[in-house]
Amino acid sequence: MTKISFLTVSSAAAIIAAAFSTSAPVRAADDATIQKWIAEFQPSTLSKDDQKKELEWYAKAAEPFKGMEINVVSETITTHEYESQTLAKAFTELTGIKLKHDIIQEGDVVEKLQTQMQSGKNVYDGWINDSDLIGTHFRYGQTIVLSDYMKGEGKDVTDPMLDVDDFIGKSFGTAPDGKLYQLPDQQFANLYWFRYDWFTNPDYKAKFKAKYGYELGVPVNWSAYEDIAEFFTNDIKEINGVKVYGHMDYGKKDPSLGWRFTDAWLSMAGNGDKGIPNGLPVDEWGIRMEGCRPVGSSVDRGGDTNGPASVYAITKYLEWLKKYAPPQAQGMTFSESGPVPAQGNIAQQIFWYTAFTADMVKPGIAVMNADGTPKWRMAPSPHGSYWKEGMKLGYQDAGSATLLKSTPADRRKAAWLYLQFIVSKTVSLKKSHVGLTFIRESDIWDKSFTERAPKLGGLIEFYRSPARVQWTPTGNNVPDYPKLAQLWWQNIGDASSGAKTAQAAMDSLAAAQDAVMERLEKSGVQGACGPKLHKKESAEHWFAKAEKDGTIAPQRKLANEKPKGETVDYDTLIKSWPATPPKRAEVK
Repeated sequence: MTKISFLTVSSAAAIIAAAFSTSAPVRAADDATIQKWIAEFQPSTLSKDDQKKELEWYAKAAEPFKGMEINVVSETITTHEYESQTLAKAFTELTGIKLKHDIIQEGDVVEKLQTQMQSGKNVYDGWINDSDLIGTHFRYGQTIVLSDYMKGEGKDVTDPMLDVDDFIGKSFGTAPDGKLYQLPDQQFANLYWFRYDWFTNPDYKAKFKAKYGYELGVPVNWSAYEDIAEFFTNDIKEINGVKVYGHMDYGKKDPSLGWRFTDAWLSMAGNGDKGIPNGLPVDEWGIRMEGCRPVGSSVDRGGDTNGPASVYAITKYLEWLKKYAPPQAQGMTFSESGPVPAQGNIAQQIFWYTAFTADMVKPGIAVMNADGTPKWRMAPSPHGSYWKEGMKLGYQDAGSATLLKSTPADRRKAAWLYLQFIVSKTVSLKKSHVGLTFIRESDIWDKSFTERAPKLGGLIEFYRSPARVQWTPTGNNVPDYPKLAQLWWQNIGDASSGAKTAQAAMDSLAAAQDAVMERLEKSGVQGACGPKLHKKESAEHWFAKAEKDGTIAPQRKLANEKPKGETVDYDTLIKSWPATPPKRAEVK
């Protein structure tokens, strides 16, 4: 694969100097407007002088597009609301481009994206959609290749201070051809969440160790998570007269149930192969890819969607939901279950999105101390018994800037200016403080977050840790995310409702995924990197092949799926992580 050539710090500096050394005056927004917005965009990793230079560059680059009305869309989260309400207004005042940033539900974003891709009609000029669609964008050939665009057609509207190497999720938007198709705009991970005040309670610690023979702490494996869930639900039972639970989740058969699993639940269990950002040849959806072609998701085609690791993942999800979560959790959706841990009666949650951090640190709620510090912490998630070192360990959402070929060239350029503006160094640190969805290494290590870290429950420590790289979005193995993702909630919902066993539900899901990929193969619409399904073989054939090849998936069923529980002390874990930022590696 070819390596991507991006602007490095040194080359960017040279370009910036050239851009601003021209003798012609910079025809920018008036100085008062620029200064007004520089005041809004504090703190920043740039000096105010460099912020001024960057904003002047945007004003000048936008001159050919002044007066145009440009439409961009994203899903509804706090970060995008800040963009829609504040950054879009700033962009319009600075550039003269009338920018409308729509905020709609994630499912609607995908639906409208499909409409534009299928019809060729321009629905939106710019998109912020999940990098989960990287395999889709790469194969259908309707998406602008950003790494080519920035050096070619879009060079005159590419911010010389953009510094793509500073983006921590750059690999998420990179396809098998080594090129960048999507640029992260916001990121958040699903992590382990727990009541630090309860876990450090001497009485609880003594009782837990007496029963289980090891320390109450952050669970390293699912065995420990299960023991802790049992302990708080059935041994502690009540705290301050309130019934407590050792686990929280949701189980209603609803589209949001699909996110619960496509957002990497199987990878946490140990489904798939080693590989960062995604397993190869088999990823966490259980889809095997050879070269750039998906070849199957059923075990009988070499996949792992219905393999022992996958069935174990679903079985544990169902068991914990029934035994250790509040009774109402079974009938809840994602959005209904999200606020529950903040109410104060949940001991831990294995699958918790850091996007909830802002709501979980609000003054006066049950899980906050009077001094503004949280009673809870977040930490790396525990892994299941099939997991091996070198696998991804969880999911990270990366809503990413995406341009389509069906958008007229001038409108695409104007939209690209805005999509860069909202991730630019001038604004990204302030945006990170508002939404807590980090995209830049420089923002994560800024002193303003060192100061704020004690009030964010481990968020900053996690994003500064080496563990961070194990949390990644859906990757290149998934050839059509919209078509395949909807199969998950429908099939796993049958297991959640009790209509099917975990094995039967995953057999059905694997067969449904293979049927979609077979239709894509027959249509030929995805070309040389579209699906090309393997012929069916016995499960034993694929188990033996993985062992012979030195890969992992599909794995045989383990004789013991519950090894001894293992925990780590939270404070010891935090101290083991580096306290200084890594050196920037230049991309040749």
